[in-house]
Amino acid sequence: PMMYLALSYDHRIIDGRESVSFLVRVKELLEDPARMLLEI
Repeated sequence: PMMYLALSYDHRIIDGRESVSFLVRVKELLEDPARMLLEI
């Protein structure tokens, strides 16, 4: 299964690199929920 994830942000406040890093982290946690539960 595939899931689409989108993020909306204001470039005047948040740098694009930070928002991409956040989305990558969310993706990693969704792919491995045990990691999220153990807070590794």
